[in-house]
Parts: sequence; structure tokens; C-alpha cells
Amino acid sequence: MKTITTTPHQTMHNVCNPLFGSRQVQLRSTLKPITPFGGLVSLISFFDKTGLPEQIRAAMPFCYSSPNAIDPAQTLVAFLISVVAGARRLAHTDWLRADRALHALLGIKRFPGTDTVRNFFLRFSQGHIEAFWRPMWCWLLGLGWPVPAQGFSLDLDSTVLQRSGHQQGAARGYNPARPGRNSHNPLLAVLAEAPMVLHAWLRSGNTGTSRGVREFLCEAMTLLPQDWKLRMVRADSGFFDQGLLEFLEERSLPYIIVARLTKTIKARAACIKEWVQIDENYARGEMTLQLYEWSCPRRFIVIRERMREKKKRWGASSLMCQDTPSGCLSPTARGMGQISGGTTTSVHVWSSISRS
Repeated sequence: MKTITTTPHQTMHNVCNPLFGSRQVQLRSTLKPITPFGGLVSLISFFDKTGLPEQIRAAMPFCYSSPNAIDPAQTLVAFLISVVAGARRLAHTDWLRADRALHALLGIKRFPGTDTVRNFFLRFSQGHIEAFWRPMWCWLLGLGWPVPAQGFSLDLDSTVLQRSGHQQGAARGYNPARPGRNSHNPLLAVLAEAPMVLHAWLRSGNTGTSRGVREFLCEAMTLLPQDWKLRMVRADSGFFDQGLLEFLEERSLPYIIVARLTKTIKARAACIKEWVQIDENYARGEMTLQLYEWSCPRRFIVIRERMREKKKRWGASSLMCQDTPSGCLSPTARGMGQISGGTTTSVHVWSSISRS
């Protein structure tokens, strides 16, 4: 009787007859480690080319004294890989603990488990966060991003993150998806031309959109490299606030901010008689208006949209305003508006809004 012996890592072949069809399917088994996440090779190569592991080790504000502890840099990179692979909570990091092929690609002997990742993040105090993430973010911005000749457009925005359970800082606030549930209301500053998030704050769900925006912008601008400049700041109607307008004007920062279509603004916009056609569907007009508690009048640029049957959302009028020597404000057709500061003409403002 003939005996078949196999050596380690030898591939075994077999065939399977499909239930429907006549073509046989070949099956292969091997003792070699395999991974379903082979597509992560490009991301791992990117991390290696940019020197991410070395930068994390240099910026890490603490280290472990136990000889059996996993390197904190390896723990953080493993967490990032888990998120890219589809993990949505810390427990999902265990998906990759048995993937020996992926461990070899990362060059780690042990993949951190749920408790290791959780304890790693629990080590970060507010001082550790500032000491670690600020240098890391400055390093990221210095990786050679293409800088537009006229500068970047900085977009301010806030969003709603639905929370279940008892997450720190979660509170009841504006939550259109699940009203009455706890949420977070993060504040974001995005460089539109990069595109990348320049700065972010995680805020409670009951926080107003424009709350703390001036302090937030101060921090965001300190993160910009010295040879970078801002072309303008853009934001939606939640940031239509006198304090923010004065902050931007004091620093001579051009801006486009969506304004709220209040009764006063709509009444004044309805009195505009001179309109300049932009295209077959849009026309622009201008007016000067000083709202209640404003320190100075500002020039409004009104955008009027023709109602069309094929378009689901019609625009009765859109509007922008500009501060009196320079600046601009504009509510859109859905009852909002945008402000833009600087010497930009109304046509340029409209084209910037259309591209945003």
C-alpha cells in the first residue's frame, strides 16, 4: 500500500463537483498563513514610506516598563489597521488577532486585543493628547501637500454622531435621525483643496453650532504651516454670528458664511429691483443692510433662482452679504445664506459657492 506523506506548507489539491453545472471546481488547502486583507498592503507600504511608525515612537508621551507589554506604537498602528479593515468598536480588533499573514506584513509578533487597545487609550490624559497629537499633526501637514497659489479654503462644519449607551460627553440635542437620543456634535475645520481635516473638537450633543468657534479657529490657524495661507473661510448658517464675523474681519480673513433668511432679510431682498443674469436659471442682486446688534452695515448679494418643474427643490431667492468695504453674506434658497469677506465680486462669490 502506497503511503503519501506531506511536508510543511505543501499545498493539497482536491476537486468538487458543483450541484448545478458540469465544470469541476478545484479546491486547495495549505498550511501557509493566508489573509483576506491583502489589499492593506498598499496602506502598509504608505505608512512605511512616510515613516509613520518612527514618528509615532518619537512622539509617544509614555512607554511601558513591562518586558511583556506590546509596543505602544504597534498598538496604535494595529488599531488604525483594524478601523480600515472594518472595525466599528474596540471588540472588533479581535478579528485580526489570528491573522498571522497580516501580522507578518505589519512586522509584529502579537496583535493587541480589546483590553490592550482600551488600556492604551485610557493612558492618555489631556496633557498626553496635546504632547502627542500636536507634533503628529504638524508632521502630517508637512508631508508635501500641494499648496494652491491663492491659498486654501477653510470649511467650518458641525455634524451629529449618534450615541447609544453612556459615552462620555454624549447628551441630548439636535438629532434628526433619532430625536431625543444622546449624541455628540463635533466641530470640524476642513481644508477643501487638500482635502483633509485640519482641526476638530468633539463636543456634547447639546452644544450650539457656533459655540467656541472663535477659540476653535485660533487653534486651527496655529496648526497651519508658516508657508500656508487661507484664501477664505466658508461655513453654513449655524455659524451666522456677529462674533465670528468680527473675528474674521479683525484678521482680514475673507469669508463666505450661510446666513439665516430672517423676516428682515427677506423683506429687504424682495425690494431689490436691479438683477444681473448669471445664467438661464440664476440672477444676482445687491443690497446693504445692518442687522440688529451688528456693529456695521454689510453688503448683501442676493441670488435668485428660477423655479423649474424638473428640480425637486426650488430656490425662491438666495442671498449673500458683504461687509461695507469688504465682505459678503448670503442665505440660500432653503432659508440659509453665506457670507464672504474680502474684495471678491459677487460673481466670484457665487462661483465659489457653486463649487463648494
